[in-house]
Parts: sequence; structure tokens; C-alpha cells
Amino acid sequence: MTKYAYGHQVIGELHKLAPKHLAYEGDPIGLQVGNLALPVEKVMVVLDVLEPVVDEAIAKGVQLIIAHHPMIYRPLKNIDTATSQGRMIEKLLRHNITVYAAHTNLDIAKGGVNDWLAEALHLEQTSLLQVTAKETLYKLAVYVPTTHVEEVKEALAAAGAGHIGDYSHCTFSSEGTGTFKPLEGSQPFLGSQGDIEHVREVKLETVLPSNRLSRVLSAMHNVHPYEEVAYDVYELQNEHKTYGIGIVGTLHEALSFDAFIQHVKGTLGVASLRAVKGHDRLIKKVAVVGGDGNKFIHAALAKGADVLVTGDLYYHTAHDAQYAGLSVVDPGHHIEKIMKPRLCEYLQKALAGHYATEVMASTQSTDPFTFH
Repeated sequence: MTKYAYGHQVIGELHKLAPKHLAYEGDPIGLQVGNLALPVEKVMVVLDVLEPVVDEAIAKGVQLIIAHHPMIYRPLKNIDTATSQGRMIEKLLRHNITVYAAHTNLDIAKGGVNDWLAEALHLEQTSLLQVTAKETLYKLAVYVPTTHVEEVKEALAAAGAGHIGDYSHCTFSSEGTGTFKPLEGSQPFLGSQGDIEHVREVKLETVLPSNRLSRVLSAMHNVHPYEEVAYDVYELQNEHKTYGIGIVGTLHEALSFDAFIQHVKGTLGVASLRAVKGHDRLIKKVAVVGGDGNKFIHAALAKGADVLVTGDLYYHTAHDAQYAGLSVVDPGHHIEKIMKPRLCEYLQKALAGHYATEVMASTQSTDPFTFH
């Protein structure tokens, strides 16, 4: 097997885990530098795109970098190659390395960064800390001649319709008689112009999420034999996928504050951390937000958390948490490095058997802090 995936094919697999529509509004995710239309022999997953990381990618012959933190977070006023950022961009372009960022969409995704952190902390009975989006469900009902039911059914399933939990190809069929009269200018699949036609048809019903609607309708039109397809689309009130930021879960056994700090150090691989003690209770219920968790103090309190584990905590927010009775543990933003091996594992499985493209994690530490 010598065929390499193109950049857009690798990113297509990434989006199955972390769709772009999950990202916060204004979050500059997506293509940062380069061209996704080129073949990719090697992919490198990184937390931050810094000059040493780019040098590592060059040395290892990488064509695509997938980063958690966007390298261009604010619009550039210039590209000065006398600066580290300018040199980095110059190196990326010179060596045809494409950079793509999956940030808050990877945080929010089911099986994404915050889920990985919760697993690392051995949290049980987990739920979302704060809901950010609920996916709308639609029902599609399309009328198909009996000769083409299976073909249409397969096309709908391949486009993303009929998926309920761990089941695919979920449909319901009812048979009846369809009538139509082809008028002048029509090119009917069945019947003749000017004559009313009676056809045995199947009403094929299935469900689909809102983000798949255009794709499913396109697939339906592509395989349906009729010149004019009769179909209905209904918005449903059924509870479907809910997305959010942060995870709340419980420890198997309650721990003292000091013991919990050691638990965080050991499970997240940090030598030191900052902590705010907000009460004298044992720690049982834990909230975790990998990045900046300053906006989630009240959400953690509302969920009954004893402690919030977060990558960034402001001085005055620490006071707010302490006097509200919430303990906080801040092991640093760099704990999101957990995405490197986990996203590598996901992409390797997604590409295996189809492409010879290799996926690796950057070995560079991008944590700027040292403690003395």
C-alpha cells in the first residue's frame, strides 16, 4: 500500500471526530497556512505551533501539522521574517508544510480533549459541565418506485441519514400508489406526457441531523430515478446529541484536598501546580476544563462540584471561587498535551487500511513555564 491521503482527506477524518460547527463563534480554527490539496506522507499532531515544532516537522519530513491551538489567533499586520513568528511562516511555506487547527471544536467534541482529561483523572458517571449546542434532528420522507428502494436507502445511509445510537440504516417503509401526470416539456422516468400514471411506490422514512441535511438531499437526488423527486422534511423535537464544554464526574473514592492534588499530578503528568482550597470537605465530584476555565466557576458550583480542574485561572477568579466554596486545581494549560497521543491514535485508526500516510505526535514541549 503506497497511496498517501491528501490533506483534505485527513482533515475529513478529523472532522468526523470534531466537526467545525462545534467550535465557538470567532474561534479561528481550520486552515492556517498551506494547501490541503497536496498528498500527505506524514502528519504531525501538536499542541502549539512554535518555531521548534516547525523545525521538528521539517526534520521528520512532515507535510501536514494538525494543531490544537491556532497559530494565527489574531489577524497578522505583517510577516516579519526577523521575528520567530515570521521565520516560522517562512519555513512552513518553503517546505510545503500545511497547518490546520482544531481548537474549541476538539474541546467540545464527544471523545475530545475534555473527555480525554476526564478519563485520565479516572472520573466516573460523567456529564457535560455546560451545554453549548443541541443538534436538531430532521425526518426525511421520500417516495421511491419499488425498483429503486434499496439504491436510495443505501445512498441516504452513506450520506449520514438513518444513524440512531449504535445503529445505521434505520428506516421505515410503507407501500402505496403514487400518481402523476407528465406535462409538456417533462422527461418522465415512467409514463407518457399528458397521461396520468399510477405507480407502486414506497414511502421511505429516515432521520438525520441538521448538519447532514444538504448532503443527504444531494445524495437522494443523485440516485433517485424521478425527474422531480417528491419528498418531505420535518424538524423533530426528539432529544438528540447535546454538546458542551467541560466534564463533570465523580471519583471512585473521595479524597482529601492534598490527596487529590497528588492524584492530579500523577494522572496528568505534572510536577507542580497551583491550587485554591475553597472548603474542608473531601473531594468526590470533579469538574474539568482543559483550557481557560475562568468562566466556569459558577457552572461547576451549579453542578455540585467539589473542585474544578482547569488549565488557566486568574488571580481574582481564584478569590471568587474560594469564597464561593469551590476548590480549584490549576495544573497549567499544557495539560491539553493529552490531545497529541489521543488524536494520533484516532487518526491512525481512521487512515489505516486505506492510506500509507503516517501519523505521529510532536515530541517538543511547548510549556513556557518553569517553577523554582
